[in-house]
Amino acid sequence: MERDKDDSTGDYKGNREGDVRELVIPNDQGGLRLDQALSALLPEFSRNRIQNWIRARRISVDEAWGTTKMKVSGGEAVRVEVEPDPGATPDAPEAIPLDVVFEDPLLLVINKPVGLVVHPGSGNPRGTLLNALLHRVPQVAELPRAGIVHRLDKDTSGLLVVAKTLQAHTDLVRQLQARTVKREYLALVYGEIDHGGTINAPLARDPFNRTRRAVHSMGKEAITHYEVVERFPGVTLVRCMLETGRTHQIRVHMQHIGHPLVGETVYAASRRSHLKIPFPRQALHAEKLGLTHPRTGASMHWECPLPADFAALLEALRQDS
Repeated sequence: MERDKDDSTGDYKGNREGDVRELVIPNDQGGLRLDQALSALLPEFSRNRIQNWIRARRISVDEAWGTTKMKVSGGEAVRVEVEPDPGATPDAPEAIPLDVVFEDPLLLVINKPVGLVVHPGSGNPRGTLLNALLHRVPQVAELPRAGIVHRLDKDTSGLLVVAKTLQAHTDLVRQLQARTVKREYLALVYGEIDHGGTINAPLARDPFNRTRRAVHSMGKEAITHYEVVERFPGVTLVRCMLETGRTHQIRVHMQHIGHPLVGETVYAASRRSHLKIPFPRQALHAEKLGLTHPRTGASMHWECPLPADFAALLEALRQDS
């Protein structure tokens, strides 16, 4: 692509139909040809493929079709429709154990462990949730993104729903777009927060680092509600309720208000207090999930406990307090 869309579509980096990348040309690439700039921004694709996409009108620049001789100035908004590679190897089913919280003919709800990548991509071609789903539910191979309608970062644990049929997939995507899917996360953040609030700050791809997101006035709407769960000296456990589901939304938003997550490295504050708690990942857990069943219309809710490492961290903080 994170394309900057809801997590209902995610930041999938494979070559699947419908994979769209929305980029901003960095200012330091001004003067380069369009294909040269995109080769630097999309290193997983050859320049020849990018040139072919330009000729096929699969790449637009500021809402106009790009050309192979076009030079960029920097700051242009580029949309790339990634064409599937006919020579690419299909994703392989793998017998990876899944912690299944709920399953019926239409839905699969899992408690994703820390370390499990959701989609195959650069650096993670195998051993992902998608590979596991292809083994457990082979029919999802016919669905967009194997039925995965939203995602969690590799080092974020917790609840994630997968559609097992096209009907369920279509319905869940609509629910996500209508913002009726309820997703609540527990996050341990630096700083002592007095009360809850709402962060309404648009997010866009960081123009200087395509793997990051940043608050930007030209970004897409992103809203996070949060409330205080428990306070400790120097840190606070908060519950974050997503109204939108942008990539890295909680991680960026909490840093934006001066309270980066414990264990965070990508969005760590430039000036942090003397307190530094050793934790090998961002302290973030998708605790609660609620949605409407695509067939019955019933309101469904799930909750899963904190993983052992997060629970142990909180217990240690309570003892120290």
